[in-house]
Amino acid sequence: MGILDLFRRKTPDETRASGTGYTAAIMAARQSYISGSSDLAELTSAAQTCISLWEGVLSGADVTGTDMLDRNTMALVARSLALRGEFVGIIGDGITPASDWDLSTRNGRPVAYRVSIPEAGGGRTETRLAPEVLHIRIGSDAVAPWTGTAPLRRAALSANLLHEIEGALRDTFRDAPIGSQVLPLPDSSAEDMAAMRSAIRGKRGSTLIVEGVAQATAAGMHPQLGQRRDDLTPDLQKAEADALWSRSRGAVAECFGVPAAFFNPASTGPVFREVQRHLVQYTLSPLAKIIGDEASAKLGGAVLIDVETPVQAYDTGGRARAMSAIIKAMAEAKENNIDPELALKLVGWNGTE
Repeated sequence: MGILDLFRRKTPDETRASGTGYTAAIMAARQSYISGSSDLAELTSAAQTCISLWEGVLSGADVTGTDMLDRNTMALVARSLALRGEFVGIIGDGITPASDWDLSTRNGRPVAYRVSIPEAGGGRTETRLAPEVLHIRIGSDAVAPWTGTAPLRRAALSANLLHEIEGALRDTFRDAPIGSQVLPLPDSSAEDMAAMRSAIRGKRGSTLIVEGVAQATAAGMHPQLGQRRDDLTPDLQKAEADALWSRSRGAVAECFGVPAAFFNPASTGPVFREVQRHLVQYTLSPLAKIIGDEASAKLGGAVLIDVETPVQAYDTGGRARAMSAIIKAMAEAKENNIDPELALKLVGWNGTE
């Protein structure tokens, strides 16, 4: 090999990560982390508490008709629906959640998906038909029925208000000179005043020194006028931050179906029971039916998801009284030679409700 062959040697091919590789996964994770400070209140404690309630109830639900919707998958579905308004998973040995997806539609219904599957060493992209994909969505709009909408995006004003209030309180406690005071000092030499100014400083480096008696007298003021201690701690009561924060937090919680009374320190046991029933019966029970319908259509069998029984989100006393009244009415109908089934139909009860 001659010396010129050193300059004719080919450079090895350089392999770079694809658009859905490790770098894209890290950027997506970072974007989901900071999304709360962009236009949503996802990073606030109120939103995370409501999301945890969704995860807890749906992960504890009784699922019949399939083994693919295990508790871990149900928790992932709940969190994805709460934060993104939709969940996409690949049907295989189990339900593999997708981190990102693109789809094509026909007559407003998805027919094919291009999904990104997250992996520890870098994700991969696959193309699947609609029957191979479990796609659950809530808050869909008639303009784009194939997409879902997160609860906070449907109430972005309340979410932004809560974020701004908590951000303002954070900045106040971080930057304001809480506990700092303005001290009146007697006249002294310039060196002593400079030493005192450098010794007493707030967190922002502000000087907490007032003029001495001589300067006040030269300005035509009484030597003792205003010579008192002044507190620099901001008065947050005038801004009514506590009331605004409580109301905005309650509004954000109600977006998830959690009544604001859940965050009231004065709430007692009966209030929490009613909050539980409201959340489960009016929000998560219909949501479980949506998940069950999608799973029934894609998994090849009737899938039923019960969220009320595991968390006992029902009125036991009311059901017992209703059952007692029904038995009594049926007995009286039989004594009077009235068909009990006909009597039940007359009051609109067909035995399946």
